[in-house]
Amino acid sequence: MKLKVYRYNKKLDSPHYTTFKFRPKPGMTILEALFQIQKQFDDSLAFHYSCRGAVCGTCAMLINKVPRLACRTQLMPLLKGELKINLISYHTIEETNVPWDPEEEILIEPLPHLPVIKDLIVDMSTFFKYYKFIEPVFKPANPAPEKERLIEPNALTELELYTNCILCAACFGACPVDGKNPEYLGPAALAKLYRFHIDPRESNGSERLELANIPNGWWACEFYGNCTRVCPKGVPPTIGIAKARKEIGNKVKSQED
Repeated sequence: MKLKVYRYNKKLDSPHYTTFKFRPKPGMTILEALFQIQKQFDDSLAFHYSCRGAVCGTCAMLINKVPRLACRTQLMPLLKGELKINLISYHTIEETNVPWDPEEEILIEPLPHLPVIKDLIVDMSTFFKYYKFIEPVFKPANPAPEKERLIEPNALTELELYTNCILCAACFGACPVDGKNPEYLGPAALAKLYRFHIDPRESNGSERLELANIPNGWWACEFYGNCTRVCPKGVPPTIGIAKARKEIGNKVKSQED
């Protein structure tokens, strides 16, 4: 098996690809393969990881031109074409134009739309800047109850769609709008904002909706749907964005009437 891996070290060289050949173990993941490369071939290979349980989002990278978690993506199913995700094409995926045979090789690159620090490690500052912009802190209504804040089952079902986000930035890397508009807040931040907006225990849910009522907020999304397709946790940002737009539109219409 061959892994073609993106390499970059601004102190040493320009971007290039290195191909590593080895025999994978059954069930081996991309993350395990990267560890083997470090151990067997090149200990200078740089990548981020943390929990290895597909819940922290740290090891998100571009694998066969699709943003995925390295810890939950197995090599053999990928090579057999069993993990295909059809994305709307976007510039960052096309621009590398590296020769690559998906039937014999697995291509591993850093997440798109974020500056590369070294090899597969990207600078997440912009991603988290937009995340902080939406004030991702639960603000409960007062007064506090004697025991706990209850929530209706139906409200909880919808809320859970968005609370599952692990901030891996796979959606950010897969979004064509983020690629052409660096000021766009992006799918993850907007999904998280919508999560707080619909939480019935929140004290200022309506104010949160207005927070992204800006050109680079709810209104910049073009509904390509790549974000939902690549999300490892099944979060649907475009659904929340569409509902937020509709709610704002209805509010404006009622004020005009």
